[in-house]
Amino acid sequence: MKISRLTTFIVSGVAGMTMAMAAHAADYTLSVNTALATSDPLYKGLEAFVKNVDERTKGQIKVTLFPNSQLGPDEDVLEQARAGAPVAVIVDGGRLAVFEKEFGILGAPYLAQGYDGIRKVVTSDLFETWVQKLRKASGHQVLSFNWWQGERHLLTKKPITKPADLNGLVLRTPGAPVWTETVKAMGGTPTPMPFSDVYSALQLGTIDGTEAQLPAVVGANLQEVITHITKTGHINLITGLVTSAAWFDSLPEDLQKILREESLKAGDIASYGTRDALASIEQQLKDDGVEVSEVDTTPFKEATQGVYEKLGYSDLHKQVDEILNQ
Repeated sequence: MKISRLTTFIVSGVAGMTMAMAAHAADYTLSVNTALATSDPLYKGLEAFVKNVDERTKGQIKVTLFPNSQLGPDEDVLEQARAGAPVAVIVDGGRLAVFEKEFGILGAPYLAQGYDGIRKVVTSDLFETWVQKLRKASGHQVLSFNWWQGERHLLTKKPITKPADLNGLVLRTPGAPVWTETVKAMGGTPTPMPFSDVYSALQLGTIDGTEAQLPAVVGANLQEVITHITKTGHINLITGLVTSAAWFDSLPEDLQKILREESLKAGDIASYGTRDALASIEQQLKDDGVEVSEVDTTPFKEATQGVYEKLGYSDLHKQVDEILNQ
């Protein structure tokens, strides 16, 4: 009899604890994938996003981060989101352009300088129309698109001073047309591949170089397999936090509002943190033996002017320029 009562007490206690834990469990979960390493300045913004969403939703939404593409390539995660999975990914406009063309212009050559310039575009009314079009076209929901990773430069094993120096060089790029056409216009031969494969490809000589922003260079230890960085700044890399529209629509309106607001705030934390870290990152690369060179970017700008027309962005370019000049 005593054993029975004790057993009943234990079972009741465990059941009570289980119910209490369930009561405090998150109502919704979101897994965020990024190709970036935890050392990247942008990652601080993602950590702030996790913390602030938890606080403002009182634990109703639990966000978990997966750096170094732990959930797979960006394209795979975007497909999971299309299927309604509770996932999100930090992604550039070029990859979204396959669903809604306007996004591709965000990665076009020499569109804007620095974060403050490109931020005007991705917080504009014009951009919000693209967000709504993307929802209808592909089932993706943009939470915010103000995650600036810096300007992208050329990473090679030989000095580059002008576009002609790229002739015959095979350079890794993301797969989107705006990236491949930009590298092609500068004189290189683009070859798309996942960023996680770049180190070994450079090491084995499969590619002659790549192009990337400075934080990504140290995040992937590319300073070990290149010798030169040429500061062309040909693409001002702005990215966004993109999730499933179906999953987003399943949230109560107040939680939807919190997600978008906190994503925008976190994007600013990430972007200004990146801006403030660039000088020290460049010095670190120099200390590691990489030659970092300033060059006249005029020839590169002239070489890539035709990319806008070739991809059908001439009219949209004018609209974006109006926003940038406000």
